[in-house]
Amino acid sequence: MAAFNLSPSDTSTFILRGIPGLEHAHVWISIPFATCYVFCLLGNVSILFVVGKEQTLHQPMYLLFCMLALTDITMSTCVVPKALGIFWFNLKDITVSGCLTQITFLSTGFAMQSGVLVSMGFDRYVAICNPLRHTTILTHARIAKLGLVSLIRGFLCVVPVPLMLSQLPFCGNRIIPHVTCEAIPVAKILCGDLTFYRLYGLVMTLTIIGSDLTLVALSYSLIIRAVLRISSQKAHLKPLKTCTAHIGVMLMSYTPYLFSMMTNRFGGSIAPHVQIFLANIYVLVPTMLNPIIYGVKTKELRDKMRKNFCRM
Repeated sequence: MAAFNLSPSDTSTFILRGIPGLEHAHVWISIPFATCYVFCLLGNVSILFVVGKEQTLHQPMYLLFCMLALTDITMSTCVVPKALGIFWFNLKDITVSGCLTQITFLSTGFAMQSGVLVSMGFDRYVAICNPLRHTTILTHARIAKLGLVSLIRGFLCVVPVPLMLSQLPFCGNRIIPHVTCEAIPVAKILCGDLTFYRLYGLVMTLTIIGSDLTLVALSYSLIIRAVLRISSQKAHLKPLKTCTAHIGVMLMSYTPYLFSMMTNRFGGSIAPHVQIFLANIYVLVPTMLNPIIYGVKTKELRDKMRKNFCRM
């Protein structure tokens, strides 16, 4: 785990309380957490296995699926094992460095996921508007570079947050009313001036999401313009069908995240357990449903998965 040069006074542990007011129901709440995690692992590992095994799937779209699958596995693994430890075994302790590392991985994972979704929008644009040059524009090396840029961008934008949190004094109360270390709940137990931190976090979040959504909207506006130039109505539907999976994944990824962020920052009247559920939905639900959506909507991937698993 990454070290954040913590001062000696910050070497103690935090207590992750779980879901305040619903401690008696932790075992029952753990069931959807565990179910989502199992389906996330099964679905995303299946995509990685099938795409890696089938040479015909070594195409830009499927390689980006694999990149998204790795991001989904990382994000869910940052959250669920610790949450289940709280629900099942009352393992509520977490070190300060472990808490800040969890913040870094989770936030970087979402920023990278957003970057991969932008790359998918660009892939669909090239595939529909310039199909003859699709594989020459989006080579394996360029796809790897897109993934690396998404990772570096996310890390550079996110890492100042735990660094700032580690430099501010913590109050005597080290109980975090949450199942995981997120930046906003951790910031609430700080005693220093949080003005710059709050401003930085809000600006970075809106900048990353705003720029990525703008790029995706630009890609799809160009796609729609190209499709409308086609005279046949049947020909209209075919390229648009290839985009439905991507649009569905985007809606599932951005909508709960933005809603959770706004309620955490400005929803003071919303019950804490509701905020916690919202904060976990944007991690659990998209990472579980992404491989299902792509498996259903993408015929070639669906056929290859069926062929491979029928042999087992």
